[in-house]
Amino acid sequence: EVQLQASGGGLVQAGGSLRHACTASGISFDDYAMGWFRQAPGKEREGVSFIKMTDDSTYHADSVKGRFTISRDNTKKTVYLQMNSLKPEDTAVYYCAADEGVIQSALRMVRSYDLWGQGTLVTVSS
Repeated sequence: EVQLQASGGGLVQAGGSLRHACTASGISFDDYAMGWFRQAPGKEREGVSFIKMTDDSTYHADSVKGRFTISRDNTKKTVYLQMNSLKPEDTAVYYCAADEGVIQSALRMVRSYDLWGQGTLVTVSS
């Protein structure tokens, strides 16, 4: 079965850290791009951080550069999002997504992805 299993999220104070994990099954991991979107109440879903397994290239939204790091473990078919120096504006539901053949310029676009994990809530208190 093709699926993404997401974990992580939670409640943290501003300045704290959290880590998301997204484990893929039923896909050729090395051919895919994976990453996270987030959606805050009343806002559109936005691309946060992504990695292409084909060349290890990454994308981070300007709002998270220097604070979020994305990495992967090929043996576990898992991608991790380490979120440091969290801010209240990082509060959102985070969704992992995956697809193959995603070009660099399209990594942050919702329409680039057909495979989605369940959302996990991140709440950052001030």
